[in-house]
Amino acid sequence: MPVFFLKENLTNLRIIRRKRYNISEPVLLMDIRQDVNLKTDEELVILILENQGYFTYLIERYERKLLAYILRISNVSYQEAEDILQDVFIKVYHNLNDFDPDLKFSSWIYRITHNEVISNYRKRRSRDKDLLIDIDDADLENFASDLDITQKLDEKLLRDNIYKVLDNIDIKYREVLVLKFLEEKNYREISDIIKKPMGTVATLINRAKKAFLTELHKQSINLK
Repeated sequence: MPVFFLKENLTNLRIIRRKRYNISEPVLLMDIRQDVNLKTDEELVILILENQGYFTYLIERYERKLLAYILRISNVSYQEAEDILQDVFIKVYHNLNDFDPDLKFSSWIYRITHNEVISNYRKRRSRDKDLLIDIDDADLENFASDLDITQKLDEKLLRDNIYKVLDNIDIKYREVLVLKFLEEKNYREISDIIKKPMGTVATLINRAKKAFLTELHKQSINLK
């Protein structure tokens, strides 16, 4: 199901998006779609700058990834996450001319998303909500392995408590853990996203691991 829309019909999806972003979209012929899907992000940006209608392909490429990222690092509801994501795409659309093609586009759009989440977090800091995190089995195994707790903590126990643990550590630690172990970003990409030197990123990740394990103990989650 698309992030912003309950419509399954692609024609309706195009119409809704066109109205929401005030852009025209090229005819979605199969050969055009296949060609676009083979484009790199950077090549797609060039297409969008020539024909704004191609922006819908960028939305389709990133909406699920970014929504999951927002939910993983924030404490907002699903609906609020969708609203943040909408703001992200609007900012991307209005600032696409400023994108440096020598940089990795994914880092650039994650950086914009990061800024929107932080802005929203500051506005809603006083609100107390449960953290919503979408973690599949592969992500969970990767997370546990990299935190060196695979043999110490029962997987079901970790899945049941990871939400509470991440929700109770500092957002700066939560975000680098999500980026490194769930989004599988490398140190350079994380550096570009949070605008910190790679040495600082490494330090943050190490501190975040300790903070995560400390919170496990604070919540009386016994390690084996």
